[in-house]
Amino acid sequence: MNEALDEAYLQKYHHANFPEEEVLSLRHEFSRNGFIRARDIVDDALREKVTAEVNGLIDRQLERRDLHLATTDNTPRYMSVVRSEFIAENSPLINALSKSAVLLDTLSLIAGTRVVASVSRDEEYLITKQERKGDTHGWHWGDYSFALIWIIETPSVAKGGMLQCVPHTSWNKSNPRIHELLCSHPIATYGFKTGDIYFLRTDTTLHRTIPLNEDATRIILNMTWAAEKDLTRHLHGNDRWWEDQHVEAAKKTT
Repeated sequence: MNEALDEAYLQKYHHANFPEEEVLSLRHEFSRNGFIRARDIVDDALREKVTAEVNGLIDRQLERRDLHLATTDNTPRYMSVVRSEFIAENSPLINALSKSAVLLDTLSLIAGTRVVASVSRDEEYLITKQERKGDTHGWHWGDYSFALIWIIETPSVAKGGMLQCVPHTSWNKSNPRIHELLCSHPIATYGFKTGDIYFLRTDTTLHRTIPLNEDATRIILNMTWAAEKDLTRHLHGNDRWWEDQHVEAAKKTT
């Protein structure tokens, strides 16, 4: 896994594909929905390289998680994961891309605020694989403000290959009130195809993957970034389930 990132080529690609009027339109959409589709944030060749990296990492490290999380009203986490530190140590391409000035500058323009590659080491990246009937990443927010989600593989919409979002919400870990929020806010539902990418405002967008309704494969790579406001917050807690399935806030299923 020694693929290199051509930053100069990426700069030319973004200059050609993200003119000012396109960025302005995306900024309005992102502000409104907390979500935009961003498949063209890289070209096909780079997207295929990232896919190969992710599949190679899955072959080398994959840990199952089956738990409910107290800080999100006991919503479920049923999936397997490749942890952030392992990705950082074994994928120079993903490392370079997540810290690319070109990529971060474009995403900052879309977000309307600076997107900062400064998060805790266990949250920089996450690969998740869902493959069993019922597998889901249940309703949750992110500790940090932004994520770029690479859909490495997805089942059809009919099998549950969807994301649901509730923008303009906030997370109180001691009183998440997720069910009340679902009753009082519209829920947006998005379907995808393999190779799609989306940009998400994770700290103020309650979101989940629809549970798979049969055995099928859903693989994603999550790149996480901060807003400047996140840099002064102490974000370590007792609910970092991706890093340790035995954290205090997690209740394992049998």
